[in-house]
Amino acid sequence: MTKAASVPSPAPSPAATPWPAERAPGCPFDPPPSVTALLDTDPVSRVTLWNGASAWLVTRHADQVALLRDPRVSADNTRPGYPSMSAGSDAIRARHRAFITMDEPEHTERRRLYTGNFTVKATERLRPRIRRIIDDLLDAMERQGPPADLVTAFALPLPSLVICELLGVPYEDHDFFQRASAAIIDTRSTPQAAVSASQELVDYLRDLILRKAERPGDDLLSRMATEQLATGLGTEDECANEARLLLVAGHETTANMIALGTCAFLQHPDQLAAVRDGDARQVAGAVEEMLRYLTITHMGRRRVALKDIEIGGVRIAAGDGILCVSETANRDPSVFASPDRLDVTRSSRQHMAFGSGPHQCLGQNLARVELQEAYPALLRRFPGLRLDRPLEDIPFRTAAVVYGVRELPLTW
Repeated sequence: MTKAASVPSPAPSPAATPWPAERAPGCPFDPPPSVTALLDTDPVSRVTLWNGASAWLVTRHADQVALLRDPRVSADNTRPGYPSMSAGSDAIRARHRAFITMDEPEHTERRRLYTGNFTVKATERLRPRIRRIIDDLLDAMERQGPPADLVTAFALPLPSLVICELLGVPYEDHDFFQRASAAIIDTRSTPQAAVSASQELVDYLRDLILRKAERPGDDLLSRMATEQLATGLGTEDECANEARLLLVAGHETTANMIALGTCAFLQHPDQLAAVRDGDARQVAGAVEEMLRYLTITHMGRRRVALKDIEIGGVRIAAGDGILCVSETANRDPSVFASPDRLDVTRSSRQHMAFGSGPHQCLGQNLARVELQEAYPALLRRFPGLRLDRPLEDIPFRTAAVVYGVRELPLTW
């Protein structure tokens, strides 16, 4: 990838594809066909955003990896040209900033304060506790009897309990922070609703951190209080904003992967059987494949060009917004054979579900452990598991930063 002024940058076109695009009816697990078609026809193309602005949509795996690792591309959502996600996110972004939208070296300096909590070794130490939480939730489901909504009974409580214990957030407050999180990630939220939810969550977490400064425990918020506030490594605002990021991302993404992945497995009984009956290695591979196949972060990883960049034969000019669409990268036939087929026996570790480059998802190791434990435990506990209504009647979350199901009624 090199700078090339000789390649003209097309002007935004009134006929540019609207973004986000709609999925095909009856195909809730697949990206919009109009977008996957661009892999062959127009891999770097203009799209029109909700507010009328334009950005470059990048669909191919190799182009996305190159851009997400290029220092000429910025993740700073306060820069002019950054592709806005919604009116609500616009209202939040300047007020509640965390390391995920910072550039180097600021990004690495803030991120490294938390990496020790999310290493492979650290998350493996949590596996026995995650298993106990799963067993308790499945016991409760079994006692209640069918039908049950998997979202409220299992998929949402599991990662919420885990991230609460890791951060030191009281789980009894889960109704509050789950409601606030839902408003923050909903692209239909008004600016007032989004800012209000975000501010309430930041204020709540700031108060927790300050209380832990007086009586620290063995949790991440306590370490923020004692290792950042007390030493000047972080301000109250920085700690509270980053705690908000960790709390919201720590339960929303995995909760949707558990529920949506279960729904997908139920439509593919041969793949379900391989996970239910597989050993730990086979289950780990199946999780990677499901991460590839679903790609629930479906709004695109958003960046802005700092300098002119040539990618895919197109010149992206300095100041242009960029959307790297992970779900098309994960359906790129140059990387994955028969990419539209769910195949838990394939090697899928090249997937882009967690992004690429310095901003690759901090919590990916924790998500992997939770999914590796959740899927087989659920499927083994309830071998007759099935949807309690037709697939076409399942409500999918299309207007949210994280794709999933609003509810998943199951019986067994």
